[in-house]
Amino acid sequence: MPLNFEKHAAKGNEFVNRLAARLGDENNTDRAGRVLRSVLHTLRSRLTLEESFQLLAQLPMAIKALYVEGWQPSRSHVLLRTMNEFGKEVMRLDGLSAWRDFSNLEDAIKGIEAVVKTMADYVSAGELHDMIAVLPEDMKDSFVVWSHTP
Repeated sequence: MPLNFEKHAAKGNEFVNRLAARLGDENNTDRAGRVLRSVLHTLRSRLTLEESFQLLAQLPMAIKALYVEGWQPSRSHVLLRTMNEFGKEVMRLDGLSAWRDFSNLEDAIKGIEAVVKTMADYVSAGELHDMIAVLPEDMKDSFVVWSHTP
């Protein structure tokens, strides 16, 4: 089976373009990529290894690469119990770009919402449900609502 890297890149670009539109700045795919990376890295620190692999199986190839970038699965999970803690971790992982990407915690949470909605375009409802099931209670409601809204 031949590898078609152009197809994988196109699907990854499609994902990032959709995310940029959901973030309200369709021309800023650089920001969308940074937000996506920060949210995925925060999310993977909350998911079990098994759940991470199930999620990865459904993401476009280029997005899988972002998910696993720098990943050390043997490291312990970051303990995040609330959506605010999740948002703060997303901002921390965005590093020096956080001040450009998020003006406050509310913006970070809107970015998380945009990523989850975009993931819902590519990942089955069953997989999203399984992913959400392993999140802390305070976070589940937001993720469920986001994953079912356009």
